[in-house]
Amino acid sequence: MLDVCLLGTSGMMPLPGRWLTSLMTRYNGSSLLIDCGEGTQIAIREKSWSFHPIDIICFTHYHGDHISGLPGLLLSMGNADRTKPVTMIGPKGLERVVNSLRVIAPELPFELKFIEVTGPFETIELNGYIIEAFRVNHNVTCYGYNLMIKRAGKFMIEKANENQIPRECWNRLQKGETIQTDGRTYTPDMVLGPPRKGIKLTYCTDTRPTPSIIANAKDADLFVCEGMYGEPGMEEKAIHHKHMTFKEAANLAKEAQVKELWLTHYSPSLIRPEDYMNDVRSIFSNAKAGKDKKSITLEFAKEE
Repeated sequence: MLDVCLLGTSGMMPLPGRWLTSLMTRYNGSSLLIDCGEGTQIAIREKSWSFHPIDIICFTHYHGDHISGLPGLLLSMGNADRTKPVTMIGPKGLERVVNSLRVIAPELPFELKFIEVTGPFETIELNGYIIEAFRVNHNVTCYGYNLMIKRAGKFMIEKANENQIPRECWNRLQKGETIQTDGRTYTPDMVLGPPRKGIKLTYCTDTRPTPSIIANAKDADLFVCEGMYGEPGMEEKAIHHKHMTFKEAANLAKEAQVKELWLTHYSPSLIRPEDYMNDVRSIFSNAKAGKDKKSITLEFAKEE
């Protein structure tokens, strides 16, 4: 299962009760952040989660409302005696941008590793996460992210017996190990059925609607998407600033056939997002107005 929390839902500037953009996930002892706006580490504490297990930080782009909380978070992690490396993923220029911010956090007791994304689509596997970065359409280079958790096929006792697998190897093969013993090699596919549906979270912000979002969000269990503007008459402003309206996000969710939509990254002028959700739900019924610390646990589909 994958724990998901919207830490901050404000775009451009923080407001009382609404920190800048960030999302956190927890899976199998490893935590991941997408973006790290101002207030991120406070929101983590308010949620009673911990920043100690954060191993991966992904950035959509390098505007201040998406990265301004990073130096303080790194300092707090360092002051908590973290020694394990932290891997950062983001568009070209990542290492330069992070090192510039580290002028106020120059000495850390842990290593920073950098993975710069340059193509229109890239896949990275880390700590049990499959991370897909896909380019979107903002006024600077910007990426959306898929976070996916694989699910292996069912253990099939008849298959294990058919392949004459020693019983003492079953458990390890079921966990994905390859075993060499007595001159033979045993692989997980020799005891497992076909892969089952895993978990998929799509996160996308600071962009106009694009076909790449529909293609990459297809069948997501949860689609977290920017809704910069909810009020009527904001379409031209959204186009000019390369952002999205609530209705545009709802249309993407509908076309991608996602299970659930959460809106985020609100304009500072948008004080009560829920006031505009009826129109959104007329397009996509399972839409929610995101708010700080809104969370969910995504679980594997139940077996029939």
